[in-house]
Amino acid sequence: MKPSMLAKLEQLADRLTELDHLLMDGEATANLDNYRKLTREHAELSPLAALFAQYRQAGQDLATAQELLQDPDMKEFAQEEINLARETVAGLELDLQKMLLPKDENDERNIFLEIRAGTGGDESALFAGDLLRMYTRFAERQGWRVEMVSESASDLGGYKEVICKIVGQGVYSRLKFESGGHRVQRVPATEAQGRIHTSACTVAVMPEVADVGDVNINPADLRIDTFRASGAGGQHINKTDSAVRVTHIPSGLVVECQDDRSQHKNKANALAVLATRLKDMQLREQQSKQAATRKSLIGSGDRSERIRTYNFPQGRVTDHRINLTLYKLDFVMDGDLQELSQALAAEHQAELLAALGET
Repeated sequence: MKPSMLAKLEQLADRLTELDHLLMDGEATANLDNYRKLTREHAELSPLAALFAQYRQAGQDLATAQELLQDPDMKEFAQEEINLARETVAGLELDLQKMLLPKDENDERNIFLEIRAGTGGDESALFAGDLLRMYTRFAERQGWRVEMVSESASDLGGYKEVICKIVGQGVYSRLKFESGGHRVQRVPATEAQGRIHTSACTVAVMPEVADVGDVNINPADLRIDTFRASGAGGQHINKTDSAVRVTHIPSGLVVECQDDRSQHKNKANALAVLATRLKDMQLREQQSKQAATRKSLIGSGDRSERIRTYNFPQGRVTDHRINLTLYKLDFVMDGDLQELSQALAAEHQAELLAALGET
């Protein structure tokens, strides 16, 4: 193990000892917020410290076994112990490296999922609807809640654009690799000649901003318009100006919300989406700089970048970033994203470990 990593682990182990003393100190824990902060940090460090203790013990076992090699009668036994100890040390070192990887502060956040039809006209809009169903079914399997925020339906079904909020534990960590261009190859329902068409949609997965106030939005930079909602919704929704359009003048971002009967609720939803989009723009700028120096599954921030192809005639789905092809398209479209999600997470972890090894 590198000396720098060893020093960091020693420092964290010392910090856990310090926390043990602080948590027994009545003065330090008198403040409830401070007590919660200390217990949270203690809970995060405890598994790491326990693993580090195992690593040190395995190192001592290796040293003891190497000493036994000096005894001719114990040589064969000592070699077996050395091999076992080395294997244990290597495994524990890898586990410790994984635990030391930088954590994404957004991983536990809810998300706003935005799907937009791209090239392909009506077929692209239908595919947008299929993608929404795929993510909705995946969310149901995880026990997450899906809330519709905004939708613009196409004439033949599907969506020109749809935004929903997905609420649950670790949503962003599981879906953050879905942002990008999704391409479909199939025979559209409107195709009389049976020819295969290629269409595309863009997907944006944006971590929810904890508080709209956390994003610096000058009210003077906003233009807020109200209008009468369109489409089905009963008498009330069509008779009042409950729909809200928020325009952020400096960036040109426009958000419309009309799914709720309450103008106040639609405005709150629109501002939440706007804050999330502005935060997302900052995040993509960082990712673009990161992508200039190394490959990243999160991508360069360019949402038009093709990441996945869904080929219906061959029943396959291919993720181009990790060159993974699965011949289970029906299952994937029904929300079975587990294999894709795990493969992408494993590749991302390998990438982070490689970067850690370079430092």
